[in-house]
Amino acid sequence: MRFAIVHSKLLPDKLLHSSQKTYPISSIDQIPVLQMNPSYSYNIELQKQLSGKQLLLDDLTFPLEEIQEHYEQGHLIYRKGIHVEKNKPICTRCGNESNLFFAHFPCARCGEKCLYCRKCIMMGRISACTPLISWTGPAAQVEMNRTQLSWDGSLSDGQQAASERVIQAINENKELLVWAVCGAGKTEVLFQGIDAALASGKRVCLATPRTDVVLELTPRLKNVFPHIQVASLYGGSEDRHLNASLTITTTHQLLRFYRAFDTVILDEVDAFPYSVEESLQYAVRQARKQSSSMIYLTATPNEKWQTECLHGKKDFVTIPARYHRHPLPVPRFQWCGNWEKGLKKNKLPPNILQWVKKRLDANKQCLLFIPKIDKMEKILPLIRLLHPKIEAVHAEDPHRKEKILAMRNKEIPMLLTTTILERGVTFPNIDVAVLGAEDRIFTESALVQIAGRVGRSAQAPGGDITFFHYGKTNAMIRAKNQILKMNEEARKKGLIDY
Repeated sequence: MRFAIVHSKLLPDKLLHSSQKTYPISSIDQIPVLQMNPSYSYNIELQKQLSGKQLLLDDLTFPLEEIQEHYEQGHLIYRKGIHVEKNKPICTRCGNESNLFFAHFPCARCGEKCLYCRKCIMMGRISACTPLISWTGPAAQVEMNRTQLSWDGSLSDGQQAASERVIQAINENKELLVWAVCGAGKTEVLFQGIDAALASGKRVCLATPRTDVVLELTPRLKNVFPHIQVASLYGGSEDRHLNASLTITTTHQLLRFYRAFDTVILDEVDAFPYSVEESLQYAVRQARKQSSSMIYLTATPNEKWQTECLHGKKDFVTIPARYHRHPLPVPRFQWCGNWEKGLKKNKLPPNILQWVKKRLDANKQCLLFIPKIDKMEKILPLIRLLHPKIEAVHAEDPHRKEKILAMRNKEIPMLLTTTILERGVTFPNIDVAVLGAEDRIFTESALVQIAGRVGRSAQAPGGDITFFHYGKTNAMIRAKNQILKMNEEARKKGLIDY
């Protein structure tokens, strides 16, 4: 789209009634921002769609004439989709600055060879002639001063201490890291904080890197907050235009938001792709209001954050024990020789086979983590000689959900898996082993999460976690030390009994 400046207003070329010089929006130095007319009778549906958002014209279901009228009445703004700083293009929506993710195409809308951002194209193409549209009129009304929480559960001592810190951070618009061990019950810790935010009229966002977590959390939170509207956002979601008090979303969907939320809670802050994708981190920052609170949740903060916590540079609270008051199972290291060399001869280390056979004989379900899919496919027929119902699963497996369900229903005794099952899946009574724990894919974070699959239920709070290796790594040692440290802290705080 091209624009002209007419009487100190931005005017789309399609609405021009006379010949005027027009430009792609990125070529206009200063975009006029008009004063809001408080007596203007604005469209409430447009307000709902745009509040706290940054959307493309294609995302809106209103005619251009109506959108322009709201702009001229000071109720919305046009922003450059791509802006240039020191001759360097930057995507306003996702923050991309890398030339690798910019390209040109012949654009029918502006009639030029137009620069566009490939980094966030899955959210709709944003180019040099694309405006981003945001609401600047009266804020949408949010219900307040009413206790929303409907939950009769109780928190452990460790959970309650963390919950009080979450409430404090939300009330004071501060940042807080909740460093909670795997299986500590992080979601329940959030309930009272979310309730405090909603009761004071704040908009709350709970973001997570993965769609399956959104789908898991949505019914839980709708159940405990039954009197408010809850939006669930992911690729293909039908809630994309809801202006809800509580939004549960993937971090990708936050690319559509702009200064929307008073409280942002980021779950699994260490998880892929958020942990390595700068555009998603940028999206989270953009989605926050300038004065807002930020709660980070993780069982495995990265090394930098751990150091900042220990040196007082980051405000944090730990939940070092699970609700059932048993210690975390501590990994055992067991050398298994050059297993990859043996695998080329269709042989597995004897101690691996012994570990598996012991679980099968005891009718104890187990997971065996393998670093690579091709290795897993070679191992599966060798392991199946011990039991024909053993299965393997990985991210691209079309039957992944069915196999996990079969494992839950105890229809299969064992799963070989990649790191796809390192988090987000709970089996009540299993042992876990890692083959090739020295592989670089098994980071400290991954190994802590894998160990966290064991002993999660009160009925089976213990279990075996073994790292089979061809040489210890720093990641293995740090993971074990982190688990030992959490157990020590829990004992000191009186949070475990055993």
